[in-house]
Amino acid sequence: MPTSLTFDEHLDVIRSAGDRLADLASSVDESTRVPTCPAWTVRELLAHQTLVHRWATANITDADPEALPSQTEIASSVDDIVDHYRNGLDLLTAALAEAKPDLDAMTFLNDAPAPRHFWARRQAHETTMHMVDALAATLGRSPTAGEAAIAPTVAIDGIDELLCGFFTRGRSKLFDGEEFTVLVRPSDGERGWLVRVAERLTTDPVPLAGDAIAGGDDSAVSLTGTAVELYLGLWNRGDEITVAGRPELLDRWRAVQRVTWS
Repeated sequence: MPTSLTFDEHLDVIRSAGDRLADLASSVDESTRVPTCPAWTVRELLAHQTLVHRWATANITDADPEALPSQTEIASSVDDIVDHYRNGLDLLTAALAEAKPDLDAMTFLNDAPAPRHFWARRQAHETTMHMVDALAATLGRSPTAGEAAIAPTVAIDGIDELLCGFFTRGRSKLFDGEEFTVLVRPSDGERGWLVRVAERLTTDPVPLAGDAIAGGDDSAVSLTGTAVELYLGLWNRGDEITVAGRPELLDRWRAVQRVTWS
């Protein structure tokens, strides 16, 4: 997976999205439901992101991730959960800043960058998406791309991680017996992604020329929108994507294409 952001840029995204998440969560009652993660309250969202940040930090620092309290334990036992979350964010950014470029650590996505950059990239997009969840809680609905105020460069990098790193692992959940190809085409970017849906999903980044792939387009289906609209929509946090060629695709995507904590 080619990363289009530098390590330092990913670190900046973690810090800015992480601080914004805390500020948003602090602006509403902790019992407020999160529309983009309906099973969670804001307190449970903070407990989840606290665990993820500390779990990532443990992997980066060669500590034992299994020794961490669970998300449920954090939610039920921590008094000031916003402060606890901020402390975990500080630990994560410090661990990444201090990590050596040749860090030896576990990675878990296809074609991952080197471990230090892998963890910076993964936590940048993890934190950004959950910042969007906190924003949704303040709004009572999924935010628009404009309200999310994410940089298009961050969105492009995040789409690439999702389509090339996450959804190419294991059997394709989108495949229903008929193979087809989808062009994911940001209206404000110079590259898109050609997603081939079969028993195993494969994804190839492709250069764009105007409204199509440079050199030709063999896809029958397309998903279009700005980079941020696609980023939010493909992560099931927005509904501003336009689909052509297979109108039921987005409903199926929302039902089966999910990244879950396990």
